[in-house]
Amino acid sequence: MKVSYDAETDTLVIVFREAVVAESDEEKPGFILDYDEDGEMVAVEVLDASRRIEDPRRVQFTEVA
Repeated sequence: MKVSYDAETDTLVIVFREAVVAESDEEKPGFILDYDEDGEMVAVEVLDASRRIEDPRRVQFTEVA
């Protein structure tokens, strides 16, 4: 999984796995879901991230036991 934040465009992208994006849907305003050719979700894009996320530059990873 890869997480990136572009401050210039204020976009947060979470890529679950590397794949060619065949389709993108904006399920809710500002949230774009990317799908591969099999319909599996491969990434999420958050537009205007600084308005929607507390600190888009910081990622905290927590493993659930």
